[in-house]
Amino acid sequence: MTVVDAGFDSATAPLRAELLAHCYRMSGSASDAEDLVQETYLRAWKAFHRFEGRSSVRTWMYSIATNVCLTAATARRVLPVGLGGEPSNPLEPVVPSTEVLWLQPLPDRALGDPGEAAVAREGIGLAMVAALQVLPAKQRAALILRDVLEFSAAETAAALETSVASANSALQRARASIGDGAAQEGRRAAELSDHEKQVWDEFCAAFERHDIDGVVRILAADATWEMPPIPGWYRGAEAIGELSRTQCPAQVAGDLRMVPTVCNGLPAAAMYLRSPAADGAGGDVWLPFQLDVLTFTDGELTHVSAFLDPADLFALAGLPAELR
Repeated sequence: MTVVDAGFDSATAPLRAELLAHCYRMSGSASDAEDLVQETYLRAWKAFHRFEGRSSVRTWMYSIATNVCLTAATARRVLPVGLGGEPSNPLEPVVPSTEVLWLQPLPDRALGDPGEAAVAREGIGLAMVAALQVLPAKQRAALILRDVLEFSAAETAAALETSVASANSALQRARASIGDGAAQEGRRAAELSDHEKQVWDEFCAAFERHDIDGVVRILAADATWEMPPIPGWYRGAEAIGELSRTQCPAQVAGDLRMVPTVCNGLPAAAMYLRSPAADGAGGDVWLPFQLDVLTFTDGELTHVSAFLDPADLFALAGLPAELR
């Protein structure tokens, strides 16, 4: 490693977690955010010899990351409830949609040690990120830089490669578009009450013992449930119970195994589904099936976002690829 490489690593490596969170807020995709961060570091490394210290390394890196994200900007990512429409019938077959770009959760484990990544954890709640996705990319960047990261107007303008007046205008339009939409968030896992922790545990236990009535009992009566890439969403504990009874491939106790985890700062559960072992070793193996992110409001479990086909997300969460 050269002196320049060593200097680059020592100056930029501590910023990786918060840059990952920034790219996630911008893209709405944990997988894309990883790629965007890699591109950010590649561009920064190539340009490091020209860095003159006119701004902090942190501000410089955020400017590069923001422009990487703006260059890569695609159609906005959504959750099923964000598509609008009426709740779906739980008795109708569920059909995935490949025509929609779906929002992904961000496992907290991807951000590293909680003490080192405090900045990264701000503004990454699912409701916040979903609200940000409604905005055009430049407005989204302006709002994140000013209101989440608390950059100055001048720093924001520099990151966006525009004038202060233009950056302020983008910020005002973004605030007007979102309104209070970004503030509606569930309780963070670290702040759950003893009762909420007990509900989280029971949520996992009820699915493991295939106790759908138990799941229904712990959900709020008007709870909602969504499971991208399925475009429909469901309202009411009884409807959610019917969905689980008729659509879930698990049929008996032990078909599912649940591992508590944390995503977007929220309590979550990794769901593994039993399958015959494919390596000829005999017995069963439990493979990633879905990643459930839970929203608690006023002590009740009010919403579940269940992300199907989550193998990449399990890896980001540091979860095993299989259970035996």
